[in-house]
Amino acid sequence: MGRRGRVIVVERSSELRRTLPALIASIPITIVFFAVLGIVLTAAGPNGLDLTDEQTSSWIAVLYGFPTLIALVLTVRYRQPLLITGNIFAIIFFVSLGDQLGFPELAGASMLAGAIVLAAAVFGVTGRIAAWIPAPIVNGLIAGAVMPFVVNVFTSLSTTQEGVRIPYEVPLMVGSALLAYLVSQRVFGTRVPPILPAFLAGLLVAALTGQLGAFPSSFTLPGLEVVRPSFTWTAIATATPVLVALLTVQSNIPSIVYMRSQGFSPPERALDVVSGAGTVLGSFFGPIAVSLALPPVLLTAGPGAGTPSLRYRSVYLPVAAGLLIAVFATVAADLAVLVPSTLLLAMAGLALIGALVGALKEITHGPLVLGPIFAFAVALSDMTLFGLGPFFWSLVIGAGVSLLLEREGWRRLRAETSGSDEQAGRGVPPQG
Repeated sequence: MGRRGRVIVVERSSELRRTLPALIASIPITIVFFAVLGIVLTAAGPNGLDLTDEQTSSWIAVLYGFPTLIALVLTVRYRQPLLITGNIFAIIFFVSLGDQLGFPELAGASMLAGAIVLAAAVFGVTGRIAAWIPAPIVNGLIAGAVMPFVVNVFTSLSTTQEGVRIPYEVPLMVGSALLAYLVSQRVFGTRVPPILPAFLAGLLVAALTGQLGAFPSSFTLPGLEVVRPSFTWTAIATATPVLVALLTVQSNIPSIVYMRSQGFSPPERALDVVSGAGTVLGSFFGPIAVSLALPPVLLTAGPGAGTPSLRYRSVYLPVAAGLLIAVFATVAADLAVLVPSTLLLAMAGLALIGALVGALKEITHGPLVLGPIFAFAVALSDMTLFGLGPFFWSLVIGAGVSLLLEREGWRRLRAETSGSDEQAGRGVPPQG
């Protein structure tokens, strides 16, 4: 090897070392991408939206493939870590609504939410709209929506349910997954998402006790099935305001502010436009919320991703994982046959513990407390009034209580939300 060859090898080795932190930082996101499949399959299953295999694989392909393609284009174009995803909190919300609204209705609600976000971006009023949907109230609703899934983990440990004896293999399988989840938290902390060892442990016990189904013998590329969105008053009132809040208050606005605090200059208007337009287009294939979600941004744009100028490379591994899942969506859909439904539901519950913890923290630290607590309680209930379910009334009652009893906190929160949006637009990092 000549001198020039040795120089090239050294340069490439140095470049790889500089890129390594970005790749390592994105590993947890990649694992979560796979883990969230359990939540999607729960939503698509017979206890949720009851989709066909073709509809399920099409939805998975769009949920993972469409946003990650957008992320790849934006990241290459702006050389910044712009990991656009199918919003996980929105997927959780779809799961919780699966027994109340149909697939076309949810698609219509998400399409309208995307149109609102797109219009707000075009007219530059994203912050003003977001200020009218208090994040603590939405967090109260989210906490109430995910709580039953977390509770179900422990219900699955029962040996009898409603007087019917449950085979010991079922609680053994779920108990093994729960134990692996806790041990992983203790041993690995945040380095390894605990849902991965939990799922592997559950699968191992399921295999040893003969609970696994037949593995698919063939592979076909997923076909995309167009959904005709249905716009109903119930779906729009129940889901659209929450999805608008998830796209703006919970995702784009705080993510942009954080990226600017790290020295980046994310294209705010372009991101909001892409988020809204992507949600509208994706809704032709099923409910979706395309956004720059904060949890992944904290990893891909944060100090742990290494040299700032190379942090955009942290997006590549999750993008590759998302595209891989999209291509193999038919195999992913078959997991519902291979893996026992009890284990999938337990995995959904364990995967949502972090979301529950985050939501409960948000609804208790102020400036609004009573309203979010009421929103949480109503979302947990089976309340139905005038044909509208608990999630609609969760927002209405939660907001009403805060307006009546916490008006000063409401004003302060609106000012903070508008200020954050203006701050992101000017490129000013948050103070404090």
